[in-house]
Amino acid sequence: MALDIQAIRTLPPTELSFELQRGGRLVVFQYCVSILVMSFRRNSSVQLIKAGESATSRHLPYSLLSFFLGWWGIPWGFIYTPQVLYRNFNGGVDVTGAVIQALQRMPAAPPPSPAVRR
Repeated sequence: MALDIQAIRTLPPTELSFELQRGGRLVVFQYCVSILVMSFRRNSSVQLIKAGESATSRHLPYSLLSFFLGWWGIPWGFIYTPQVLYRNFNGGVDVTGAVIQALQRMPAAPPPSPAVRR
């Protein structure tokens, strides 16, 4: 599963580490869209669910999209849509370990260059 971690990279590493130590987790929600004989099951970008925070507001847009547009593909729409809804309503796919490993393998961003004054 390819992970879109760009949204997580915008957080300062100390804030991300702090939230994960408090019990936060990084999750991916899925959605399904079907068009007659084609069905597409895709992942959202990685999202930080803080400790004590409900994931409902995060997964609801993806679940609603799947509920209304996922069933229409034959036969995969009938297979993918219930799977997607089940995963989303059970908190999404926890990818915390995979994201941490990916972030450790990535080179650190270069420091911003100082502004040149004229």
